[in-house]
Amino acid sequence: MVHSKLLRVAFLAVVVSASSAQKQADMAACAACHTEAITQPQTPMGRALQLPGQDLILREHPILRVHKGAYDYMVQTHGKDSTYTVTDGTRTISVPLNWNFGVHNQTWILQWNGNFYESMISYYASIGGLDTTTGDEQIAPKDIEQAFGRRISVHDAKACFGCHTTNSVSGVDLDLATLHPGLACEHCHQGTEQHLQDISDGLVTSIPQPLGKLTAGQQGNFCGQCHRTWEMAVRSHWHGEMTVRFQPYRLEISKCFNANDPRIGCLACHDPHLPLSHDLAFYDHKCLACHAPPNDTTARHRAGTASLPMAKACPKATSNCVSCHMPRTRMLGGHLVFTDHDIRIVRPGDAYPN
Repeated sequence: MVHSKLLRVAFLAVVVSASSAQKQADMAACAACHTEAITQPQTPMGRALQLPGQDLILREHPILRVHKGAYDYMVQTHGKDSTYTVTDGTRTISVPLNWNFGVHNQTWILQWNGNFYESMISYYASIGGLDTTTGDEQIAPKDIEQAFGRRISVHDAKACFGCHTTNSVSGVDLDLATLHPGLACEHCHQGTEQHLQDISDGLVTSIPQPLGKLTAGQQGNFCGQCHRTWEMAVRSHWHGEMTVRFQPYRLEISKCFNANDPRIGCLACHDPHLPLSHDLAFYDHKCLACHAPPNDTTARHRAGTASLPMAKACPKATSNCVSCHMPRTRMLGGHLVFTDHDIRIVRPGDAYPN
C-alpha cells in the first residue's frame, strides 16, 4: 500500500514537472513580443508557489524546529526532498512537502489520509524560523491530527491553488497534475494559449483582454479575486487588523477612492510584471497625481493628469507620502507587516478603521 502511494506521488511529480516545463516554454514565447514576460516570473506573484527542490528558504534552512504546547514540529530538507513532522512523543505524523506557498513567508498545504490540511506551523522571515500559522493562534489542538494542521475542504484547497498556481483548476475541478507553480501569463490574461497558437499559425486573430484598460473599480474586483474584494470582506463580516492584507478592500474604503478614476486603481501604483518597490519615495509621484499643489505643474505633467480634477494638497509635505497616510500595520501574531491601503489622515489613538 505504501509502495503504491509512493509511486503515485512520484508519477504526479513527473507530470507536474513536464507541465511546468511546457509553461516556461510558453512564457519564453510570450517574451519574444512582451518584455514583461521576462521579469514577471521573478516577482512574488510569479513565485507564489514553489515545488520541492526549487525552494530557497528550505534549502537555506535544512532543519527547522519549534515546540508549541504538547507538540514538537520539524521541517527537514535533504536534497530535493522536504518533510513536515509533528509528534507528541508517542504519536508522529510525517508527510512530504509537495507545495510551498509563499516567497518570503511560507505556509504548506499538506495531504494526509486522503485529505487536505493547512499546516499548523509556518515559516516567517522576520524570525527566520517557525511559528503558528497566522489565523490559527487561538486553536488549542486536542489531538495530534489537530496539531498537524487545519483540515480544509477541496473547495478551500482549490482556492489556495487557484491563487498561487496556474492551470491547477479546470472548471470546478482541482487538477494538481497540470499545475504550473506561481502565476504565469495565462493566469491573468485569459486566452493566452489560443493567442500563442494563432501566432504560431501566422495569425493575429485573438488578443487577450488588455487589463490596463479596466477602471479602478474593475481592477479591484479583478485583483480582489485573490487579494479579496470590498464585497468579499463586507459579506464575510471581516473586521479589524486582519483585513490589512486585503488590499482592494482597504483601498476602496479610502475616502478618496473613485471607481472611475485611473489614478487610484491597483495598476496606478503597482506593475504586476515587476518586483514590488519598497522605496517609499517611489510612490510620491503616484500620490501627487491627485494631490499636487496647484503650482506644481511638473508633478501633474509627469503623471499625465492635467485634465483630471485635483484633490486637496497635503499641507505637510510632498515626499514620503505613504509613510504617513498608508501606515505599516502588524498583523495579529506579530510576524507579518502590511502596508494599509486605506489612505487616510492617521491620528494617534484612532481606532483601526473598518
